[in-house]
Amino acid sequence: MNTEFEGRGVVVTGAGSGIGRAAALRFASRGARVLIADINPVGAEAVAQQIEASGGTARTVIGDLSDQRTVDEVVTTAVESFGHLSVLVNNAGIMDSMTGTADVSDAEWERVIRINLTAPFLLTRAALPHLLAHGNGAIVNTASEAALRGSAAGTAYTVSKHGIIGLTKSTAVMYRDRGVRVNAIAPGGTQTSITDTVTLDDDGASVVGRYQENVGRLAAAEEVAAATVFLASDAASNISGAVLPVDNGWSAV
Repeated sequence: MNTEFEGRGVVVTGAGSGIGRAAALRFASRGARVLIADINPVGAEAVAQQIEASGGTARTVIGDLSDQRTVDEVVTTAVESFGHLSVLVNNAGIMDSMTGTADVSDAEWERVIRINLTAPFLLTRAALPHLLAHGNGAIVNTASEAALRGSAAGTAYTVSKHGIIGLTKSTAVMYRDRGVRVNAIAPGGTQTSITDTVTLDDDGASVVGRYQENVGRLAAAEEVAAATVFLASDAASNISGAVLPVDNGWSAV
């Protein structure tokens, strides 16, 4: 059994399904004690039960991560349950409707930005004092191929993921000499359920669709999670402020 994260407290958001679920299971299989934060209680509890059935330690916090009260509960629960916090994975996110700027509603803009960008900021801000106290902390943010180009999603999602890159780089610079590393992954097409509840804007989807021929094969969530865990590990001890595409070469085309 790989024990590289033995005893470390890890928070993974959006861990009830998809990339977050795969990351939580991978951390746990390497000895981490994992807090699963998700808005979906069924998915979160299922992952926690799977970890505990394998002999690991897991806790859950259910709620909207764009709400400061949920953020505070996540960090407090992790620290009280595990004794410290070593890793924060800001993975939770939602898609937009592929809507172009002229047609984005206030409601869509505010919801996507708040969940995809404000929530990671709030969690990062709340977790940093504990990561700094640990002296060897890591943050991994889930950006997207949409953070690297303008043709992978609609306006709100694209802006939110570009913002994640800014949050990643700024935080990495601010804390580079204080023992906290901050990196991001930029997944390409991945087999998850993130688009299941999205109703696409026909005009925006038709425009974006013209540029999708280079997507390549869809990754399994476990392939993307492997990059997340690597960036949080000691093997990446001299990597900070990096954005790692996990996209089968899409960003290279």
